[in-house]
Amino acid sequence: MRFPSARMASLLLLFGSPLLFSDRANAMLENHFLFFPDKHIYATPAALNLEYREVLFHADDGTEIHGWYLPGDPDKPLVLFCHGNAGNISDRLDNLKLLRTLGLSIFIFDYRGYGKSQGTTSEEGTYSDVRGALRYLKQQGWSTEQMIYFGRSMGAGVSLQLALEEPAAALVLESPFTSVSAMGRYHYPVLSRLAGWLIQVRYDNLQKIDKLKTPLLIFHGERDDIVPPEMAEQLYEKAPQPKKLIMLPRAGHNDTYDVGGEFYWQHWQKLVANFPE
Repeated sequence: MRFPSARMASLLLLFGSPLLFSDRANAMLENHFLFFPDKHIYATPAALNLEYREVLFHADDGTEIHGWYLPGDPDKPLVLFCHGNAGNISDRLDNLKLLRTLGLSIFIFDYRGYGKSQGTTSEEGTYSDVRGALRYLKQQGWSTEQMIYFGRSMGAGVSLQLALEEPAAALVLESPFTSVSAMGRYHYPVLSRLAGWLIQVRYDNLQKIDKLKTPLLIFHGERDDIVPPEMAEQLYEKAPQPKKLIMLPRAGHNDTYDVGGEFYWQHWQKLVANFPE
């Protein structure tokens, strides 16, 4: 997950003050504070010798969305991968390769405005996008009982919302935050006090997670300096059973699967091994 510098935040407050309560200002703040899309796909899974298929599907509201389907062992689950707030799916190739070593099928997609996906990003838009992804997968013969929803950082909010609407076999949240407003207070306390948190995007995971009916696994790096580890603990405490929280001692925000190493992947292996047949 990316956030702008404190200097940029101050400039936005200073020069945006005449428009603070307008829709235009809210959109500007969202674009500068939360969504960092990259339209350029710099590589595909083929660069890592991974079999894949390009997919175009439609979000709930008709927006055309782009993704990749990576086939795996038909007797193992599919991972519906919701990535974070920066870049696009081509920035997740290493993660895809490691998940494929477990034999998992993977479906990863770009939110609207990211990569080859059409439209402009918004919170409701990302929910519409993931609903469209699930509908596409069902059309291909997959059921939610065969799926693991996987959300990293901002994607944790997207996958959590989907799990509340369409429970799956498991939900994996990695580096999740409690809410966008809490992140704003954590990173920009002065801005929050002066003007309130004006961004309309909420991703209010803490207020939602107690309604979860899907088994939950949370990974969080103890050295995460973007999303404080305490947020993962708060989410874990409020979530219903069954649930598990795995704190990774040397990991930061974006290197959980790498720095976590064997310890991290052991928990993925256990999840797959205990997957319902």
